[in-house]
Amino acid sequence: MSFSIPNDFEGRRVVVTAGTKGAGRATVRRFLAAGARVLTTARSRPDDLGGAEFVAADLTTPDGAATVRDAAFATLGGVDVLVHVLGGSGAPGGGFAALTEELWQSEFALNLWPAVRLDRALLPHMVERGSGAVVHVASIQRTLPLYESTTAYAAAKAALTVYSKALSKEVGPKGVRVNVVSPGWIYTEAVDAFLQRIAAVSGGSVETARQGVLEALGGIPIGRPADPAEVAELIAFLASDRAASIHGAEYVIDGGTIPTV
Repeated sequence: MSFSIPNDFEGRRVVVTAGTKGAGRATVRRFLAAGARVLTTARSRPDDLGGAEFVAADLTTPDGAATVRDAAFATLGGVDVLVHVLGGSGAPGGGFAALTEELWQSEFALNLWPAVRLDRALLPHMVERGSGAVVHVASIQRTLPLYESTTAYAAAKAALTVYSKALSKEVGPKGVRVNVVSPGWIYTEAVDAFLQRIAAVSGGSVETARQGVLEALGGIPIGRPADPAEVAELIAFLASDRAASIHGAEYVIDGGTIPTV
């Protein structure tokens, strides 16, 4: 999928977490195409970065956030845009009883704490300069949780959304905009792994698992998951000067999945 891309990030310094796969990779490509200098991070280096800078880091740890902070200043000289895409669920099916203490901890360690730590590391630079944009990627599951397998993930994304709202109130008057993008189902590599986990627990097929997720979501009115490039386009818009008055907001991109206003 392609769009007509304005060159509105020329020279901007952008940090994108989890930028080597799925929506994160599409976001990196979108900013690069618009002229940005991009630093992305993941646990291991991919074969093709497409022109982005890279630092290996485990953002589920405090040291990982410090590594990205140091790389951002050493490589880019600072940050104008921070996009936090990192997230996901490793929990099995089986409902609340299958969620051990360790699983609850790991879901929050992946879906909430990295954003909090990286904001704490990089936002002071934006505040000092009096400008910047932050986009946190949450999920529609904060309002539409799938109790069979993603209760802890949904709770962590709900916490991320509330945290983002509070952060926007604090840093907005200081020139830094904070917004949230909440996707529904995105067709990525992680989708297959997610469906395979459900199938393994239920003893059914991957296709049965896919249908089960669609039914749990209540269907997708446009008939398909989102393409990663579509999510990246929304992220780029919110980070751009075209969205200069959009702040403290959550934008849902789910093909109409959420059935209420």
